[in-house]
Amino acid sequence: MSEIPYRYEVTHTAAQVVAGWGGLGVGAESGDTVSVAGRLMFLRAQGKVAFGELRDSSGSIQLFAQVDTTKDLAEFVKLSLGDWIGARGEVVRTKRGELSVKVREWTLLAEARRSFGDKHRGISDVETRYRQREVDLWANESTRRTLEIRGQIVRRMRERLWDQGFVEVETPILHPIPGGAVARPFVTHHNALDTDLYLRIAPELYLKRLVIGGFEKVFEIGRLFRNEGISPRHNPEFTTLELYWAYADYTDLMVLFEELVAGIALDVVGTAVLEYQGRPLDLTPPWRRATMVELIGETTGNNVHVRTDRDELARLLESTGATVDPSWGPGKLLAEYYEKSTEPELWGPVFVVDFPQEVSPLARRHRDGPDLVERFEPVLAGRELGNAFSELIDPDDQRGRFVEQAARHAAGDDEAMVLDEEYLRAMEYGLPPTAGLGLGIDRLAMLLTDSANIREVIAFPTLRPERPGGD
Repeated sequence: MSEIPYRYEVTHTAAQVVAGWGGLGVGAESGDTVSVAGRLMFLRAQGKVAFGELRDSSGSIQLFAQVDTTKDLAEFVKLSLGDWIGARGEVVRTKRGELSVKVREWTLLAEARRSFGDKHRGISDVETRYRQREVDLWANESTRRTLEIRGQIVRRMRERLWDQGFVEVETPILHPIPGGAVARPFVTHHNALDTDLYLRIAPELYLKRLVIGGFEKVFEIGRLFRNEGISPRHNPEFTTLELYWAYADYTDLMVLFEELVAGIALDVVGTAVLEYQGRPLDLTPPWRRATMVELIGETTGNNVHVRTDRDELARLLESTGATVDPSWGPGKLLAEYYEKSTEPELWGPVFVVDFPQEVSPLARRHRDGPDLVERFEPVLAGRELGNAFSELIDPDDQRGRFVEQAARHAAGDDEAMVLDEEYLRAMEYGLPPTAGLGLGIDRLAMLLTDSANIREVIAFPTLRPERPGGD
């Protein structure tokens, strides 16, 4: 076998060949020479001729090889499916009507020592698909399309926010203390500083410090890490948009959110009226706004609220099969009851508004009552797509909430927040009225690609490590 070259000159993609010479007549020769490269996904020899399918990231083109025009045809027909090759030759249309590159010269660019599976059936074993995504991408064209749509979602999200005057920033991934959300963190150790650090569970507190510093519209798209379970809707590392907008409140964010999501759908899949898992889902604004209490009543028939007797709330929550923690107050019980009894039944889209203060340590108290906060979650297809609120701006109130959370953490709640003196110091310089939101990009990609499992939209989802000696 000849030495693999260091580079290969490609003049056209498969799609460019199809676009440029698609009008060529049956049996016609173009007189134009192109150079293409990709994987050999099909190969059939018939005496003195051979036909192959070359696939690159843009699509496929047929290779047509003949004994009197193709260099080393005997070696060409010995190629394995999955081999990377480069091919140079004239663009023709065969007598059977297939647009082809009539191969004059070809070069082996990489040898496939493992099989890619059946060309027509692809790979269906989910363990192989998720663990060996490089194989899945070639065997199942739908996987490539899903990941391409995900990339387009992120691109259009950025462009739409830039157009509205938001500034994109980057904040630390390694945090000295876990903060910005109620979640269990991953912990690591920095040797030079001899200190433990935490993979971020949210960028919220750093982004609000930038608002304090004068950034009135700011956002970040990046990875978050939460040391929690894995499910069709959850992966320990995931991607979010987090955004903060000075002088706005949570009602402004509802408009921004619904217009952003519907606009991205139009940009990426061409419509805001989707079909998700066999059911229609219309993203066209405006979306419904309804309180958590209203939705619980509509779904369960139970008239409950944050001032309902704690024992009654605990009884209702237990009736869903959930376990009640003795430390939970009425607000936590109400929120848990909503999540178990109501949220899965909401198809939406709907903004679920006005959460209990007890489960919202960073949100501003509701202007109409002290037990609630100005917070919403957008729910689509039975799952929340994000979280948003009018931000808490009073440093004294924030300290009290942190102290409350720290007490829960000390009592054994490893998802509760701890006291963040750096953030409290920043707040004392003054945080203006501000609204903030987080949007789950993985879950948005699931909706726009009609994917039931979050692993479909993550290139390399978290999996249990393979056993030693596994293939």
